[in-house]
Amino acid sequence: MIPKIDSDIGIGLYTTKFTGCGGKIRSTPQDFAVSEILSKKVTDSLSRKESYAVYRLTKSGIDTNHALDLIFKKTGVHLKALGLKDAHAITTQYVCSTGQNKSLPNYSDEKITLEQVGFAKKPLSGKDMIGNSFIIRIDGADKSIADFAESDKILNFYGYQRFGSKRPVTHLIGKAIIQKRFADAVSLILSFTSEYDTKENTKLRKEMMDPSNYSKALQIIPPQMDLERTILAEMTAHGDPQKALHKLPIGIRRLYVEAYQSFLFNITISNAFQYGEELFAPQQGDVCFDKNAKLGKYEMDPLQSLAIPLVGFSYFKKTRFDYHISKILEQEQIKPSDFYLKEMQESSNEGGFRSASIICTDFSIQSDTVKFSLQRGSFATMVLREIIKPACPLEAGF
Repeated sequence: MIPKIDSDIGIGLYTTKFTGCGGKIRSTPQDFAVSEILSKKVTDSLSRKESYAVYRLTKSGIDTNHALDLIFKKTGVHLKALGLKDAHAITTQYVCSTGQNKSLPNYSDEKITLEQVGFAKKPLSGKDMIGNSFIIRIDGADKSIADFAESDKILNFYGYQRFGSKRPVTHLIGKAIIQKRFADAVSLILSFTSEYDTKENTKLRKEMMDPSNYSKALQIIPPQMDLERTILAEMTAHGDPQKALHKLPIGIRRLYVEAYQSFLFNITISNAFQYGEELFAPQQGDVCFDKNAKLGKYEMDPLQSLAIPLVGFSYFKKTRFDYHISKILEQEQIKPSDFYLKEMQESSNEGGFRSASIICTDFSIQSDTVKFSLQRGSFATMVLREIIKPACPLEAGF
């Protein structure tokens, strides 16, 4: 049986026959270790000649954005991350200076360690990080874990984090934005409640269902609800939801639209798999990624992987998946052109392609610990979901 939260974010099935070993992840931060993998081209090009400084950032108990804020407050130097890592793990990632010759001494405290690894000729970007390697202990896994052998049969679903985890609302906000229901988007940000959230948060969000309570809520809202605080302040000042949304960081506004795009993708591969489409190998006429992640036509190359369209204003219809995507868009009352927003152009999304299945390499299981590497953009939680088969993913640490 599929957990309700899976269905809420468009995940309609499991693709492995394994019955599940049970257990929990992230019982301690030490149970979940992730390390970024830089491209060989980048690692070979790093030098000692001063230019854009590159660092290895190892952290625990703090997310990437707050770690970089901490470094800036201590040093006055802005560093840019190639990817975001959450607080509930031991993470190793690469960060880069945004200006030339602004190198920092190595630094360490109880949460972060910053170690310079060299200099790059130009600032690194997310494309220079090609994947992540994971070492994850599953607390309480039964002995059947040793029998899992289907790491090549897992669909490339977007994971719980994309949608807000305990409060799966980001895709709903994104849909409201592209439908230009800006008042609904504001209401969802402030007052959407979830059975998985804390009682304190739920109580406050119920208060914020009534706009007449906005001024009162602004006085008591906790610091961690920084986005809600921004919205409340704007709505209290002028009551214009579109202007209020514009006060949010541009990355957050884009994330909302991308989350809805992710929801549509999850439904697409769920429906296509149930329909009987081949999703683990490309066929004649398919769009594919090659070994260098470049898009092209299927050429009977065993290193090619199937690519499925992501809906946006430049949605590519000429694939065998348009049958499924068109039905979904009709049900959602959405058109690809809706992803172009004249009122909020910076949040517009042209679409693209995503691998249909997870490419999981270096997979191994020893006792209760799983090791593997994933391509950039794939979610380790989707691999673990197939291994554990949790009755309640959030209670199981997802």
